[in-house]
Parts: sequence; C-alpha cells; structure tokens
Amino acid sequence: MFSKQRQTLFMPSRFRKTHPPDQEAPKAGPKRGRGAVGNPTGRYESVSRTGFDDGWDQVADADWTPPPLRTTVTEDKSRSVICRHDSPDVGFGASINPYRGCEHGCIYCFARPSHAYFGLSTGLDFESKLFAKNDADKILRQELANPRYVCDDAIAMGTNTDPYQPLERERQITRRILQVLSECHHPVSIVTKSALVLRDIDILGPMAKRGLAIVLISVTTLDRNLARRMEPRAATPEKRLAAMRALNDAGVPAGVMVAPIIPGLTDHEIEPILEKAAEAKAQTAGFTIVRLPYEIKDLFREWLRTHVPLRASHVETLIREVRGGKLNDPNFGSRMRGNGPYAQLIGRRFRLARERLGIPHGPALDTGQFQRPARDSAQFSLF
Repeated sequence: MFSKQRQTLFMPSRFRKTHPPDQEAPKAGPKRGRGAVGNPTGRYESVSRTGFDDGWDQVADADWTPPPLRTTVTEDKSRSVICRHDSPDVGFGASINPYRGCEHGCIYCFARPSHAYFGLSTGLDFESKLFAKNDADKILRQELANPRYVCDDAIAMGTNTDPYQPLERERQITRRILQVLSECHHPVSIVTKSALVLRDIDILGPMAKRGLAIVLISVTTLDRNLARRMEPRAATPEKRLAAMRALNDAGVPAGVMVAPIIPGLTDHEIEPILEKAAEAKAQTAGFTIVRLPYEIKDLFREWLRTHVPLRASHVETLIREVRGGKLNDPNFGSRMRGNGPYAQLIGRRFRLARERLGIPHGPALDTGQFQRPARDSAQFSLF
C-alpha cells in the first residue's frame, strides 16, 4: 500500500519574519493577493512536509520580511487543446482551457486538485505556478481541420480555469483562440470573472451577430472585502457587472453565473446579485453550489478559520447539509446543485428571483455555420 513519508522542515530565520524572544512564534498567515492560506503537499507526492520553528529567528534581523510570492509560468506542451466531455450535468460537450492553474486564486476553485498531477500543491502552487498553452491556436486549427471533427456543440472556455486571468493580458492565448473560432464560424461560450473580456469585443461582437458567442460573468458576492479575500486577483464585483453591461450594449449576449453559492456565507446574496445582473441587462442566469473535492476541503476549512472564524463552523455545517452530511458530493445530478431541504430552498429562491426580474434563458448558439479550416498536412500528421 502506498504511504507518504513525513519530513519536518526546519526553516532558518532568514526565510521567516522574526519575533521577540518573549513572544510566541507567529503562525503562517494569508499572503497578500493570494487565496490559499497554505501550500499542502500534493496527494501524489511520496513525501509529506510540515514546517517547524527552530527558534533561531530570535537572534535574526527583526526588520526582515520574506519576499512576496512570485508567479512563474511554464510552457504547456499538450498536443491537443479540445477536451471532450460526456458528463450529464455540465451543459457542454467540448471545452478549451488555455492555462493550467489560475492566478485569480479563488479559494473554492474545484480545479485546484488538477495541479496534484504535476506533483504540485493545490494551495499556493495552483495560483502561482502556472502553465500556458502558447501554441493553443495553432493546435486548435489543426484539430478543427481534422475531417473527423464534428461541430455539434459550442466550445466552452472558462470551465476549469479562467481564460482571462491576469496572464492573458500578456500572453493573449485566449484572444488567438477566439480568432481561430471566428474564422471557422465555430460557436463559443465563455465563463469569466475578469473585465479583460472587454478587450475582445472586436472579435466577440461580430461572432455574436452570427449567433456564435455568449459570455457568462461569474459573480460570487457583491461584498468587495469578502471578494478580495476569497478571489483576490479577480476583478471586483462592480467591474464584473460593468463588463456584463458593456458586453450587452455591444451586442454580445452576456449573463450571470451566481457561482458558487456558499451556504452560510454568500447565499443571502442570491437575490441582490440577480437584481444587479438584471440592471446590467443579463441575458441568462445560472448557479452552482460550492463543491469541495479532494484537497479543497482542507484548504477551504483553513481559509474559513483564517478569514471568517466566527462563521466557520456554521458554514461547514450548512455545506454538509446540502451534501448529504459530507463536504463534497461527486454524484452526477446533485454535485452542482446539492440535495436536501436547504439546497431545494436555494434553488427555489434563485428560480423565483429570476422569474420576478424577467431574466431570459439566453440565446441558443448556431453550430450549422462551421467552416473547416484548410488542412496543413505537414502538421496534421502529429494527430
């Protein structure tokens, strides 16, 4: 049976802020601009590490502070970019994720466990050690040129990590993907927390006129202070709502995802968020209830104890109430919306508010316009 070996790491004082000899050593706390409090060992690593105060910091320079956590980017060498899905409750059949990891740092992100496959942590590693698919547009063009490719659904972006996270401003991988999809008349749906999507209105606008594009803006809370702690590098709630209005004014149908709803923490904001979305001319609306698979359970509990300690126990209790007594429910049909009386109440409140505000169900995207790009035989042999 596989088991981890535990290592205790003695951290020299030069790597930590010091404290006076007569005071207790400070515990690790949240890092500015980061969502996760810690960086636990990935579940596939053979060694588990824990920090230990060796006491030597008592004689170190008390004015020294550790450097900020920098973001690093590695090139992703994937040979394909379109991911096919057959899950009955995700609402799309194909997706593209230009990046692995996400600098937005949303503490509840269900994609965090994917970093464990790289021998990295789902904590701070997920939001600071990123992978970029720099050739995604070239690979996509080759995949769409494959005679076996069938355009039977829109390609979804933002299903795992945000296609408009801060790195996109520099790399522009999402923009190049959209250019390929536009050239091929292939429909696309986008979910994002970033106002950077407005940069690509020049592509999305013409696509939308042909029934080929829709954007969903994810809004978790209207509380700016809570958003800063929970999703530290995403756009503020106000900027997201402003982006939604700007997209709709430009003819790009945009709606809201009230996601994830966190029982006991953000569920009281369902109606206010929908009201603000309606003011921004939302063309559709959806919701999910927070999911805490694998290591996210411990990350999220640590975040609760750090940022909202007086509510932590209550929030955890309510999450268990909508997840059959557990912190996560992986079953199709209930993993997105939860089950039990409290989950049913959330769903009913959402439905009634949406109907009252007259938010429509969004336009259908047209898959019949697809035009296969010219096939590059020299490159296509790779696939």
